[in-house]
Amino acid sequence: MVSLIFDLFTNYIPMNQELIPLNYSRPVPETVIQNSEHFLRLMQTRRTVRTFSADPLPPGVLENIVRTAATAPSGANKQPWFFAIVTSANVKRRIRLAAEEVESVNYAERYSDEMLSDIGHLPVDANKPYLEEAPALIVIFKESYRIDEEGFRRKNYYVNESVGIASGLLLAAIHQAGLVTVTHTPSPMKFMNDILDRPQNESAIMLLPVGFPADDTTVPNITRKPFDAIAKVY
Repeated sequence: MVSLIFDLFTNYIPMNQELIPLNYSRPVPETVIQNSEHFLRLMQTRRTVRTFSADPLPPGVLENIVRTAATAPSGANKQPWFFAIVTSANVKRRIRLAAEEVESVNYAERYSDEMLSDIGHLPVDANKPYLEEAPALIVIFKESYRIDEEGFRRKNYYVNESVGIASGLLLAAIHQAGLVTVTHTPSPMKFMNDILDRPQNESAIMLLPVGFPADDTTVPNITRKPFDAIAKVY
């Protein structure tokens, strides 16, 4: 059972699936260490940014970023994700207004006193101007189930886990490209299906403005937990 679950999540291969050689060239140990250190230093500079430049993005970069996210493993290789790339000023405006309406209710009624206290030191409120200021938005949808060519409902597997991994790759790809973002999760987000005309078997889970930071951008002076607080070698 454990083996089956593992296979399902790491791109389960049906018995009749063609197998091809792995495209892999084993590096020397020193290169492995250097690669890991370089990527660590790169990702340590990643910060959440809420002020964006209006400068346009280079052609093709959004497609490359999304293609990178779509390399994530998924349950039974069903790839239960959809990435809506929004660059239209009119659509960004509609998304901002809908998101701010939801967030106004969240701050006034839904968020607990503990949560409001925990985020009180951060530059966050119901106003989300960056949803219009950023040159692009990427909306991540999860596909809870599939509809096949004959109209029948079919299962997807480990949807949350699969889309979560893809979302992490998307964040890394954005940063690696030299761009910035903020993970915005207004909840509920049903309005995304209506604005972007997505089917009912998809649910928006995250909204990422993408662009270059504004010249006067500042970020909170935060620290990350030390290794011993997040991991243990057994």
